[in-house]
Amino acid sequence: MNKNVEEIIKVGNNIFKKGLVSGKSGNISKRIKSANGDIIAITPTLKSLADLQQEDIVLVDLDGNTLTSGKPSSEINMHLEIYKKRPDINAIVHTHSPYATGFSFSNKKIRRLEGFGEIKDQYLPEIDYAKPGTDELALKASENIGNSDVLVLKKHGVICVGENIKEAESLAIFIEESAKTQFISLMLNSVEDKI
Repeated sequence: MNKNVEEIIKVGNNIFKKGLVSGKSGNISKRIKSANGDIIAITPTLKSLADLQQEDIVLVDLDGNTLTSGKPSSEINMHLEIYKKRPDINAIVHTHSPYATGFSFSNKKIRRLEGFGEIKDQYLPEIDYAKPGTDELALKASENIGNSDVLVLKKHGVICVGENIKEAESLAIFIEESAKTQFISLMLNSVEDKI
């Protein structure tokens, strides 16, 4: 169990340092398969991902029953609903990265760029705004992620999923870089060339 918890702490620290989350925002979870059913290790509510300790990570079952002390992220239901619908997913990284989240507050969509698997759709899938931490958001996210590895939450942030936690983290970094590149391109293309 300690190895799984250490991976979550490391990813939390990495994405904080890279500016994909700030303050006490964002959350990370990992599915741990056991003989007695799946256990989900998830970051706690109201704690910075930069300062996580082993005792902060909360373990829950797929029904949301806590198996350890502490209070899981307010987005626990969103994570659980995605895990229930997608048995191929073993990790979720939810960020509020500035460029990708900026797109989520606009009428512009983030293009799917080369560098992270086959491009099946031109744009990243997205869902309309639902209040964070609600059952409405949990259901919308789990129903609309489909077979994708990423979902943009309008006026909120991004969910990245993977077969393992490193894959989900790498995707979160890639999506933010993609959004940054597209933002710069939009800005440069909107300025009339005066030369």
